[in-house]
Amino acid sequence: MTPNFYMRKKNMLFVFGCMLLLFSSCVKEKKTQDSKIEYKLFNLENSGWKSKSVSHFLSDIEYKATLVPLQYYILKNEGNQDLQKVDSIYESLKNERVIEIEFKQEQEDDVLKSEYTNRDYESAVKYMSFTIENDFKIVTQSGDTIPCLGTTFERNFKVAPFKRLLLHFGNILPEENIKLIYEDHLFGNGILKFKFTETPIKL
Repeated sequence: MTPNFYMRKKNMLFVFGCMLLLFSSCVKEKKTQDSKIEYKLFNLENSGWKSKSVSHFLSDIEYKATLVPLQYYILKNEGNQDLQKVDSIYESLKNERVIEIEFKQEQEDDVLKSEYTNRDYESAVKYMSFTIENDFKIVTQSGDTIPCLGTTFERNFKVAPFKRLLLHFGNILPEENIKLIYEDHLFGNGILKFKFTETPIKL
């Protein structure tokens, strides 16, 4: 065999090794968690709030958590524009937090399909409707751990390309910064943390 043959073989092995290394780093990069912070506007007829949203991207799924302004939540549920009444209700609920969390597949496929949850569709819907509240907790800046009091699964009947939950928590002082901890048993992506260092701003 000629020296040129060995040289070509060595070059081919080098190129193959580089390609393998590049592919391996791409696969590792795909598995790592990417995060993004943005803001969401909550608008009603005469009022508006700007609130921080924290997103994590993992295994083709976006997990997006947003603090819901309590006043917005009260107005939306009470259907009353009487600000004095809203203030009164707010005073009685000011130690509560409502967090909206959305799950979205990057190609806008139905995220509750078995290929993402490893369970049949009906079981995935039941899990998100009832059991998932056990997977959430809040840790306050003072170190208290607050369990989720309950969730509301907003059924959009496949109109929107995401699934949305409202998480309800109590016994948190209004001035406390919080961190939402989600132990993902539905999609199997481990523990995700959403840190909120500011409260919603009235516009």
